[in-house]
Amino acid sequence: MVAAAELLPARPVRLGRWTEQARRILAERYLTRHDGALETPEDMCWRVARAVAAAERAWGMTDEGVAELAGRFYDLMVRGLFLPNSPTLMNAGKGSKLQYSACYVLPIGDSMEEIFDAVKAAAVVHQSGGGTGFSFSRLRPRDSLVASTGGRSSGPVSFLRVFDGATEAVKQGGTRRGANMGVLRVDHPDVLEFVECKLDGSITNFNISVAVSDAFMGALERGESYALVAPHTGETVSRLDARQVFARIARAAWQSGDPGLIFIDRINAGRANPTPALGLIEATNPCGEQPLLPNEACNLGSIDVAKLARREGDGWGIDWDELARVTREAARFLDDVIEVNPYPLPAIDRVVKQNRRIGVGVMGFADLLFRLGVPYDSEAALVIAERVMEAIQRDGHQESQRMAAQRGAFPSWASSIYGQGEPLRNATVTTIAPTGTLSILAGCSSGIEPVFALSFTHRVGDRVLPFVNPVFEQVARERGFWSGELGDDVARRGSVQGLAAVPADVQRVFVTAHEVALEWHVLHQAAFQRWTDNGVSKTINLPHEATVDDVARAYMLAWELGCLGITVFRDGSKPGVLSVGSAPAVPAPPAGASAAAEGGAASLLERPAADAPARSSRVLEPRPPSLSGTTYRVETPLGTAYVVVNEDAGGAPFEVFVSVGKAGTDTSAVAEAIGRLVSLALRVPSPVSGRARLGEIVEQLSGIGGARPLGFGSERVLSLPDGVARALARHLGSEPTRSGGDICPDCGAGALAREEGCTKCHACGFSEC
Repeated sequence: MVAAAELLPARPVRLGRWTEQARRILAERYLTRHDGALETPEDMCWRVARAVAAAERAWGMTDEGVAELAGRFYDLMVRGLFLPNSPTLMNAGKGSKLQYSACYVLPIGDSMEEIFDAVKAAAVVHQSGGGTGFSFSRLRPRDSLVASTGGRSSGPVSFLRVFDGATEAVKQGGTRRGANMGVLRVDHPDVLEFVECKLDGSITNFNISVAVSDAFMGALERGESYALVAPHTGETVSRLDARQVFARIARAAWQSGDPGLIFIDRINAGRANPTPALGLIEATNPCGEQPLLPNEACNLGSIDVAKLARREGDGWGIDWDELARVTREAARFLDDVIEVNPYPLPAIDRVVKQNRRIGVGVMGFADLLFRLGVPYDSEAALVIAERVMEAIQRDGHQESQRMAAQRGAFPSWASSIYGQGEPLRNATVTTIAPTGTLSILAGCSSGIEPVFALSFTHRVGDRVLPFVNPVFEQVARERGFWSGELGDDVARRGSVQGLAAVPADVQRVFVTAHEVALEWHVLHQAAFQRWTDNGVSKTINLPHEATVDDVARAYMLAWELGCLGITVFRDGSKPGVLSVGSAPAVPAPPAGASAAAEGGAASLLERPAADAPARSSRVLEPRPPSLSGTTYRVETPLGTAYVVVNEDAGGAPFEVFVSVGKAGTDTSAVAEAIGRLVSLALRVPSPVSGRARLGEIVEQLSGIGGARPLGFGSERVLSLPDGVARALARHLGSEPTRSGGDICPDCGAGALAREEGCTKCHACGFSEC
């Protein structure tokens, strides 16, 4: 029997404008094979468009109507105006019976059977590409009596570790490991153990958040204690000082990025739980922006608002009519997904279709501000944020009302918070979701985040390609200050701040995440939240020098401004934050060396310098009785390093000594070993000059990642070897190669960023959620 989608006509002729990086990610993760041939990105868009549009046959649409609608859906995706969440792109239309949603919440009851039923359900969801959220708040505290066995409970945190281990063993559809959110109420007796459970690094597949109540926030403001309640008995077992608990939360987040906060009573009192008669929200999806009932899922998708910028005279504006059209089509697309989605479990299918949640969101917001010439950290940017999201909220709800008139309201509408008003097809319509990989496919900035850097290194096959933000490059060319040298500077630094070649007004507009004060991060989250049904995915990025008080201040500001939750990440608090800069710097060539060959520069180690001496048979160049040199001081994650570079009588680097002040014996040994090996490379007879060899050493050591990077931006030091490379590069009068961030576990590039509550690689598109 031929599937209904197969009756549609051939793919439309419009082609997408995909970057090389997008094509590689698509080929590795999204495109499917037919008879040994890999589908094209356009084939993928058509596959998805056909499968989703076919849903409308259920409401009487003709084949011709479905074909026309599929063409419109295709146009949205192939132009990058709107993209659904990754599982829809990966699975729709394949006939694989793998589901199309990205986020789920699964219930965990207080019995061994219920706990391991949830483990099994999570494995099924992860296998098909979804992420899961769990509330562990119903589990009895550690050391509570278990009546059936006479033993003692091991508590929520021990079972969280069980879920973490199960996730490690299940790879999602062959593309990525499952992502999880673990939530515990602030009034659970084990809350302090939960708050600090990730500090030892043993839990790797969970974000965690504390569900804080209005009562707790009130006690915090008044400086009072609050009750801890055993969930299995409802009895108050003890009390804690709210300010001390809040301080422990802030310190743990300062150290590791976890936990975040979820303002659980605010969620249940507002639009994020439009069906309170069905139950209370207890948890969210992995990145915290999607509150869900137990066994509920949500279909998400994002509009690239940067593509809606239009020239208006000498400036730029927003095409509001086009935004309205795209929003309506996106809402319709996501509602159709609900109908054709092969949900992994019957309970999930039932709850999803009871409420029909969808979440239309945005990406490319930072690029839109660049195009409009508006700094992220400005009141004007907040006005734009509200206007854009207000329009999406208005038009999305209008489309949901129109669909309700044609298809019927969501089944629980009558008992919902909307039951006395105009019927809606969907209990929720808008969500600001993470767009880690989607933004790479669309060629835009992530979600509503400021850009992490104005330059990244993209890996395409065996090539490493520097990438400078295209809006900045266009502005620089149009205003006449672009040059190859400027491009190199931006690529090396990742920032334009302090560059004399860049006009002050341009520097003011093109700011990056760590150049934005924490208050502006939270203000943007709150601005979008005011016009969003569900939550807003946003990471409040802080510099390495931020204090525990800064973390606490961000938390309190989010509470005061009406956010539904907050995630704070201090640079260097754990691996996974992207620093600025990307392009390898070319060390200064030796005097008299020939220019690079046309068509690409050969390695200096493969090309003898013009004045190089004849090859010697000596094992090592003898050390003169005395040498002069320079000592460089550099701060590293292992302490202050002192790097001594001694030169021979001709001024060529001859030997290097490395020491770390007040270090333990292991660190001292590593430092000494680095110095000895560098010296060995310099003293081995070679036709290559000492400066050239030192330059190659810089390239080898630079960008080596460690567990505790130090600093941010152009001053970020990833490890002791990276710090030594920085000192050696200073000796050469150049900048070290900057890898861009910590090492990606998928592609090995140093391009991991913490954005939208998730870790994303800007080189290959790897995402933890």
